[in-house]
Amino acid sequence: MAAGQDRLVQRCEGGAAATGPAYNAAPLHAAVPVRYPDYDFASHRLEVRPGIQLHYLDEGPRDGEVVVMLHGNPSWSYYWRHLVRGLRDRYRVIVPDHVGMGLSDKPDDAPNALPRYDYTLQSRVDDLAALLDHLGVEGPMTLAVHDWGGMIGFGWALSHAAQVRRLVITNTAAFPMPADKAMPWQIALGRDYTVGEMVIRGFNAFSSGASWLGVERRMPADVRRAYVAPYDSWKNRIATVRFMQDIPLSPKDRAWPLLEAAGRALPAYADRPAFIGWGLKDFVFDRHFLARFRADLPQAQVMAFEDAGHYVMEDRHEVLVPAIRRFLDAHPL
Repeated sequence: MAAGQDRLVQRCEGGAAATGPAYNAAPLHAAVPVRYPDYDFASHRLEVRPGIQLHYLDEGPRDGEVVVMLHGNPSWSYYWRHLVRGLRDRYRVIVPDHVGMGLSDKPDDAPNALPRYDYTLQSRVDDLAALLDHLGVEGPMTLAVHDWGGMIGFGWALSHAAQVRRLVITNTAAFPMPADKAMPWQIALGRDYTVGEMVIRGFNAFSSGASWLGVERRMPADVRRAYVAPYDSWKNRIATVRFMQDIPLSPKDRAWPLLEAAGRALPAYADRPAFIGWGLKDFVFDRHFLARFRADLPQAQVMAFEDAGHYVMEDRHEVLVPAIRRFLDAHPL
């Protein structure tokens, strides 16, 4: 399918139900046309919790080496589109939209909401486990992460470390904030203040702002629209602010134990092939975070760009996609 043409969101998923409580395949619905540049993928949905469906991509040969790509906030699977297109001829590429993000359902978290979703790091890890169990991903795989995807992916890997044989790391974290890194005021505003939630949910300030400030090379208008499209109402922006409110900064935060454990485990991956692609103009995941990954993964192949920001795959995908492909090809599972 040519870039920009209609694709059909296949709102169904066959096969056996995933393991775990109340994880079932989604019922069949009518296909819905969706238009996004370079997003020419078949879409799938899985009911990961009663009444809550998670959207995901599953591209490439079923017997190909598995690459799981995890996005962050406020992006969605669209962030990985160039890499999916660059790998799917040989590799099986699985890319979920976290609940509340992208084309996944966006449930409320009010105490009386039905269905209700608890927007926590542990919920994200559990959803990923349900999806991979459902898809039968039990063998070796590559973990590719960005932003919150690092915390989610390495959180999942705490109980699946043997499966993670290669790493692709882009502007993310898998450990608490470095001691010499100050919390950016823009993030603190959304995390700790009611006015921040009002601005983010009322005006889509975080998603819209990231599409401008997260890149050094200006996004084409249709690409920028694709990034912000899933977050088109107060209701549909719930996850963008809940992710911020869940940022763990101290032991009093719910996600702290999981993130701290992931950080302690990170050096254990030093014996596995790792590729790090980093935008040095990222004002959140900056040189402090890159330095920690370099220290814990000293054998990693690193490509750091002075002219790239947080969405490094937007700024430098022409370089990163072939480089990551060469890296994967050179280190077969």
